Amino acid sequence: MVKLKARTSRFIHLFSALAIIGGLYIGYTIYFSNYIGVYNGLKDRVGHNAVVDNYEDAVEIAAEEFDLPYGYLMALIQLECGGKNPAGSRFEPHVFRRLKNVRDGKRTRYENVTKKHLSGASDEALRNLATSWGPFQLMGYKCILLNVKVKDIRGDNGIYYGAEWINRTYGDRLRNKDYKDCFHIHNAGKPYPKVGLPTTHDPKYVQRGLAAIKKHEDARQ
Repeated sequence: MVKLKARTSRFIHLFSALAIIGGLYIGYTIYFSNYIGVYNGLKDRVGHNAVVDNYEDAVEIAAEEFDLPYGYLMALIQLECGGKNPAGSRFEPHVFRRLKNVRDGKRTRYENVTKKHLSGASDEALRNLATSWGPFQLMGYKCILLNVKVKDIRGDNGIYYGAEWINRTYGDRLRNKDYKDCFHIHNAGKPYPKVGLPTTHDPKYVQRGLAAIKKHEDARQ
């Protein structure tokens, strides 16, 4: 009986210690994801100026064309490519594998992409579809929804087609100023979690975006 009580007591203490450590870790992670910090603050100031210099006019036209918030579009470009022109690209191996499985009949679809869309596509073509392009860093396969070519979303019309894709997929949320969900949808493919942590590539992505919107809107006044 004494040994049983001792074991039970040790288990309770161990469980309590793990619970405390887990709570501290979750609390720290939530704080970390909401605290922008000095480094990101400096980085975003540079990005703000670059977006204004390189994309301001094109964004104003696209924002009016699709009735989308100018500040959000500018902030999104700032987050996705740092305002650089050319914006660069990023290959996503996991997207390539999924698209290849769709093409080869091992998977029925990937988002709106079906085997019919990829019929006869080479591995090189799939690499382009599995790469993010342009100021908004749209994945190449997004061009299928827009009924355009990859070269269209990565070329001079990248702002226009990027804004069109945003309008089609979550434009109504933007017009309702649901910015938190919109940033998360663009980067992670789903709204901001109601419970738990963000799943964006940068845990500070959404908070940085919200701060950037205000700066871009204030700069226009």
